[in-house]
Amino acid sequence: MRTSKLRVGVQQRVLPFYRGAFFDTLAADPDLEVMVFAGSPRPGEDLGKRAELSTAALFPARNIHLFSNRFYLCLQSNWKTWLQAFDPEILILEANPRYLHLPAAIRWMHQRRRQVIGWGLGAPATMNQFIADRKRVWLRQFDTLIAYSQAGKEQYAALGFPADRIMVAPNAATHRPEYLSPQRKPVTDPSGLTVLFVGRLLDRKNVDMLIRACASLPEAIQPQLVIVGEGETRQSLEMLATQVYPRARFTGALYGVDLDAEYNRSDLFVLPGTGGLAVQQAMAHALPVIVAEADGTQQDLVQQGNGWRITPGDEDNLQQVLLQALRNPIILRQMGEESFRIVQQEVNIEVMAGRFKDAIALARKVIQ
Repeated sequence: MRTSKLRVGVQQRVLPFYRGAFFDTLAADPDLEVMVFAGSPRPGEDLGKRAELSTAALFPARNIHLFSNRFYLCLQSNWKTWLQAFDPEILILEANPRYLHLPAAIRWMHQRRRQVIGWGLGAPATMNQFIADRKRVWLRQFDTLIAYSQAGKEQYAALGFPADRIMVAPNAATHRPEYLSPQRKPVTDPSGLTVLFVGRLLDRKNVDMLIRACASLPEAIQPQLVIVGEGETRQSLEMLATQVYPRARFTGALYGVDLDAEYNRSDLFVLPGTGGLAVQQAMAHALPVIVAEADGTQQDLVQQGNGWRITPGDEDNLQQVLLQALRNPIILRQMGEESFRIVQQEVNIEVMAGRFKDAIALARKVIQ
């Protein structure tokens, strides 16, 4: 019978704030000792506040960033120092071939007959046979895979990785709600609805598209638009709103009870660009959601019963979905209740940590 904790190492390029709660929840398992290996972002890369770990341990990585955009590569030069110091029995790596040191780290583990788990979004299909073959070779290095979504699992399986060794851990940023679903007053007048955006004000968030889409709606259903966040585009967005949609209100960055109050005052959450973690916060406040379909992880989170997935960058698509949503305030309330159910039962940090433990248990069987 094992008396010591199982040492689990987790490699991350960086450690954004939303990951802290997940790693601490995983490390709270009395049978596991978890250490995260992560470094600093690229110069100018705005990832917000770095996570603070209270239960999991952190070993700082020395990140060397090479090139940019689609040519970007990363080397965490002290990877071997970390492995030798922590000596993990199971290693969880970001399944990203852009990280140059990962094959050597995998070999280090396999030479000691230890298991390596790859964690990633998936591997979208490609018509280029050479690229598809490279992906297959890359994935074969791992003993088990964890995908962010069911779509990611299917992509990995399509490349020949055994489906019974692929776990799905929904990418979660919020804990399971321990409170009753927030109750909102019935709304019969669509003109009294509030649409909310929360996030960094950057070009890729497409907040300008949201402002114009609201302005293009029939006047009778034009909502109050609340934009929460700071960023480099705030000034230009405020100028745009002054010109085309004065019903937009900018709050700046909000946290804690102030942010909760905006969620609770709103009727619909919209994320028209990249990102997505605020979507789960909105759902935990019983809000229906409209999100841009990006990396596939939204498929498990945003379903027909609780929201809409739109085409990224398609302003007409956003305007049509807003029109459909705001014309049916009663349906919005029902969809908000379904959002709350999803984050309570299906997509939360506790479920995510449970799936990671399943993957660890699967790997553990091999090394025992």
